[in-house]
Amino acid sequence: METSFQTPLGRTVTSQQRHVRRGRQRCSGEQNERNPGLISMNCPKCEHELPPNAAFCPGCGQRIGEPTAAPPRAVIPPADAAGPTPHAPRDKFQPANGNSSLEDDAEVEIWHGTYSPKAMFSTWIGAALLTLVALIACIVLIPMSGLSWLGFLAAVVVVWFVLLLRLVYMRFNVSYLLTSQRFVHEEGILRRVTDRVEVIDIDDVAFEQGLVDRLVGVGIIRLSSSDRTHSELLLKGIDHVQEVASQIDAARRRERVRRGLHIEAV
Repeated sequence: METSFQTPLGRTVTSQQRHVRRGRQRCSGEQNERNPGLISMNCPKCEHELPPNAAFCPGCGQRIGEPTAAPPRAVIPPADAAGPTPHAPRDKFQPANGNSSLEDDAEVEIWHGTYSPKAMFSTWIGAALLTLVALIACIVLIPMSGLSWLGFLAAVVVVWFVLLLRLVYMRFNVSYLLTSQRFVHEEGILRRVTDRVEVIDIDDVAFEQGLVDRLVGVGIIRLSSSDRTHSELLLKGIDHVQEVASQIDAARRRERVRRGLHIEAV
């Protein structure tokens, strides 16, 4: 009756196969005794006896002399080499030019001004002409006593004092500030009201000048914006009006380009 045996490698062989293998081992031993230069070899994978000068195992087909493949091992990168991937979500919020967000969002003052005395130049001229005409009329047409002259001088002083008070009021009543991101308009002496308009919301910048205003370089700037509180602002008595209007328009354009590049980068 044929029986089965378990090899150390877990393979099952019959008694007949075991007898044949032992017979081959004895033959190979006798052959090795006859030829001491020959060495008996077994397959490193299945331990099957190999014939002399065999390139492959006749039992399992393993190539002789080729190392068995070791199981792959997982490679764990070092902790200091870990970092954000090139396409990490937080990289989408980095500026396209590589600058930091603090540099991009830095607010820079461009211009600061108030009501210019040059804006009242035409008023000064008109008051001076009116005073001169009144003085000539009083001398030539209307004979005046000493008391009348005193009243005339008091009236002239009052007129010029009122004009001076108006200049002081206009100088301290309004203040304008232009930055790279906002336009700030402050108005009032006892009660100060501050309005801020984003320069990106300014839709149009225009200025106007009279004949005398063009001679002294002052004028009125008109700002049209999409701001709900102040859709239109009048900046009166602006010195170098054309240059200031160009600065406001340039700031508006730069801010729109910057916001557009930032949104595209995100």
